[in-house]
Amino acid sequence: MTPAGKRVPCSDQSLARDDPIHGTASAGKAWLLLELAGAWGHSAFLQSPAIVESQLGRAIVRRAETAGMRIAAIRRHGRRAATPRWRWFVAHTDPGLETLHHGEVSGPAEYLDIALDGSDGRPTPDPLVAVCAHGKHDQCCAVRGRAAVAAIADAYPEWTWECSHLGGDRFAATMLVLPKGLCYGRVDSTDAAGLVRLYLDGRLDDAFLRGRTSLPHVVQAAQHFARQATGEDRIDALAPLEVDHREGRTRVLLQHDPQPVEVVVRDRLTEPLLSQCSASVPGRVRTFELVSLGGA
Repeated sequence: MTPAGKRVPCSDQSLARDDPIHGTASAGKAWLLLELAGAWGHSAFLQSPAIVESQLGRAIVRRAETAGMRIAAIRRHGRRAATPRWRWFVAHTDPGLETLHHGEVSGPAEYLDIALDGSDGRPTPDPLVAVCAHGKHDQCCAVRGRAAVAAIADAYPEWTWECSHLGGDRFAATMLVLPKGLCYGRVDSTDAAGLVRLYLDGRLDDAFLRGRTSLPHVVQAAQHFARQATGEDRIDALAPLEVDHREGRTRVLLQHDPQPVEVVVRDRLTEPLLSQCSASVPGRVRTFELVSLGGA
């Protein structure tokens, strides 16, 4: 095995293999994003100078995960402020019921007291754009993520944050847009700020979309195949109506005018691959293959 430091970066390997990006969005119907300025270790909450006591970081993570929430650290791109701030966001991403609340506390220990429904804070009509730039977790996120977040922050400085690990390192740069829960990949290879402009218009770019975090992976993949066939690019279109698993295949019925779209997909396991730059043991990953698509 070639030493990790001498290998081709995982995102470059993924591009060379042309790994399918659809159906890979990080799962999460509720998100807790907490500001931790400064450097992050491999684990942002356990190895961060902003949280001196690892027990506090562990308690913060445990509280969010016990509530069924995805948690991520966030920080502003560029020069760090001399005085740290402790801002937070709570997002709920169920389609049609999306909410995003934000607030600020005086120190990291107070993150344990935030109401996880967001009611301690204020609702915001603006999106939150989080790009993974967690270099201690994966070098691809450091290189590709920081380039992408710089481009977005130039256009939307108040909405844009660097964030800790989102999953799918081989698809770096990865981006999450809340509260709709759109998860993008390879955003450094396109007009990243343009993806945000599309979001504001209620649309998406399926070429870079990994999926919507509130939906199962198989539904994310089915929506991708339906978008390819119909050209549909509205965020809230193609809502799932039925999902049936049968004999290694899944039938997904998606809402569409003038009639629903029926998509049948099957799982496929790839050849063993290294999904992160730090990975030492190749493993198979699940992808989705279109079987059939038509009107219901």
